[in-house]
Amino acid sequence: MGLFLQADWVVKGVMIALLLASVYVWAIAFEKFTALGRAKREADDFEDRFWRGGSLDDLYRAQGDNPAHPMASVFVVGMREWHASTAAGTGAMMVAGTRERVERAMAVTIQREMERLEKRMTFLASTGSAAPFVGLFGTVWGIMNSFAAIAGMQNTSLAVVAPGIAEALFATAIGLVAAIPAVLIYNMLASKLGKFAGRLEGFASEFGAILARQTEAAANAPRAAAMNPGAE
Repeated sequence: MGLFLQADWVVKGVMIALLLASVYVWAIAFEKFTALGRAKREADDFEDRFWRGGSLDDLYRAQGDNPAHPMASVFVVGMREWHASTAAGTGAMMVAGTRERVERAMAVTIQREMERLEKRMTFLASTGSAAPFVGLFGTVWGIMNSFAAIAGMQNTSLAVVAPGIAEALFATAIGLVAAIPAVLIYNMLASKLGKFAGRLEGFASEFGAILARQTEAAANAPRAAAMNPGAE
């Protein structure tokens, strides 16, 4: 605390900015790890229900208009687009177009959900890369002031030099305290976000294949009935 109080206003401003950045980094970390953990648990529960083999329409209606988590959002958008596309008919051209539209709608939803989860990640990256240099700026400024004071006093004893140098180096130390956790947290979150995005894309691919099979079955049903009129 003494080093902070003895520093001039520029170094104090650098220290305060770095401390605030460090606090915000930890706040982002808490929010992101909590949100990702919740999204993963909700995705686990949703996939359990999805793969039980129940009605897709029942699961769709259970989600409502505002799904509570990313995987449910992907599912709802896919089902909504599938219903809208198949309502017009089930011709061969329409089957191919339906799959393309469903996949595109789910891809857009995944991108939107990941953008929401990745919000403020740029602050972590910026803090990790810039904080050491901001701290270094405070150090250089403090050392310049120390040398100016030494020149004015015409005294180069350690007792005169040490306090100013210590104040200056303290700014660099705070910069590293802000930067190192920011880099580590960013890397951990980036890895987790990448895995979660891959999980959403995998689900969308499997779900799209299921909808494509249902669409093809619906398109082939009238043809099969026409070829087997006695089946009725």
